[in-house]
Amino acid sequence: MSCELMLKERTGIINPMYTCQPAGAQFVGIGIKDCIPLVHGGQGCSMFVRLLFAQHFKENFDIASSSLHESAAVFGGSIRVEEAVETLIARYPQLRIIPIITTCSTETIGDDIEGIIRKVNTIIEEKHPDRDVKLIAVHTPSYSGSQVTGYDTAISSVVKALAKKDEPSGKLNIFTGWVNPGDVSEIKHILSEMQVDGNILLDTETFDAPVMPDKSAFAYGNTTIEEIADSANALGSIALSRYEGANAATYLKDKFGVPSIVTPTPIGISNTDIFLENISKLTGNPIPESLVIERGKAIDAIVDLAHMFFANKKVAIFGNPDLVFGLAQFCLECELEPVLLLLGDDNTLYKSDPRLKALEEKANCDIKTIWNADLWELESRIKNKSIDVDLILGHSKGRYIAIDNDIPMVRVGFPTFDRAGLWKYPVIGYKGAEWLAETIANTIFASMESKHDREWIINVW
Repeated sequence: MSCELMLKERTGIINPMYTCQPAGAQFVGIGIKDCIPLVHGGQGCSMFVRLLFAQHFKENFDIASSSLHESAAVFGGSIRVEEAVETLIARYPQLRIIPIITTCSTETIGDDIEGIIRKVNTIIEEKHPDRDVKLIAVHTPSYSGSQVTGYDTAISSVVKALAKKDEPSGKLNIFTGWVNPGDVSEIKHILSEMQVDGNILLDTETFDAPVMPDKSAFAYGNTTIEEIADSANALGSIALSRYEGANAATYLKDKFGVPSIVTPTPIGISNTDIFLENISKLTGNPIPESLVIERGKAIDAIVDLAHMFFANKKVAIFGNPDLVFGLAQFCLECELEPVLLLLGDDNTLYKSDPRLKALEEKANCDIKTIWNADLWELESRIKNKSIDVDLILGHSKGRYIAIDNDIPMVRVGFPTFDRAGLWKYPVIGYKGAEWLAETIANTIFASMESKHDREWIINVW
């Protein structure tokens, strides 16, 4: 079967599936402890991203804005950065790091962020000699790339600014990429079972914030400055996402000699097998029987469902590229047919992604992968019947396509705001494979019941 990579034929965007680079950089910022990202641009550049995070996680996160106005286009915006940093330091005594994230406006007017940081550092030394606050430039012009490249740029900028060679830590760096807190919990579980001390970059598990007896509740990132600095002393790095963190792992390898592996995102059985093998390879620790049992349970769950309910069902998948490729590989494991994959930016590296070749070798159907795509690529194909889709996998922005065309849809990725608590559940690892298979099955079952489509099968299986 073929696996064809195509560029979207239209020049315009209708119903985009990604947002801009600063959004990805802000996600990195909220994943770091004692950090408030400062978005150097108009208020909307932070406000609408904060809204996305609030919709997805049902939590609030501190993100600051330099709040540029028209005058900055003529006089520059440096004074707004100075005022913003001064305000943040005065208001937040625990603040230790401020990524200064550029936007389309500040990149267009040509603000010298590195020069501004040097000036602001001098001001901090004079006015706040007792404070050590790291200012890091993150260049994310909104008119190129996407939230995916913004995430990768930000994590690379932070690692380059903070990583420092010292004594070997014996830890294993895990660059998670843009994943949910449930995925981070699963990563920690796997490392614990393998008795590996992990350095999680970035640790968002604490986004699941409890309401305490004093009624306080605050979601925050849990990766510290010290842990980022110590990434240069790890015994190795594993990047779970080729496009969201792999460059940072490569930097540590080139600069500090930290061995690095870019593994397929561990979605499904085979990719999780590879992840565990890579952990074992870098640490020397064996894969324990407990994880072998988890693998067996996941396979059993898939076997119970695959041939009877999944076989030959056609699936369209959209979202961040590493997630999309991982879900497509998982579909093939379950006898689902991933006929359409949509990637929402113009990254030319997709052409050489080894997962395309792997999909082609294992495909049980013809697969079309469209890059620089939007959600109209999905909707138009459904309406003109150029593809027949039984299931949609993607985030909540595709919900109306599913509703209008009466196609069952499993919410996965970012943002998912029309279903409760999905970010708490992993899609990676063996537990993630089990959750995905059963969630897909239950979604199909609900659709069969509502349509009265062979619902008698559900009664006897």
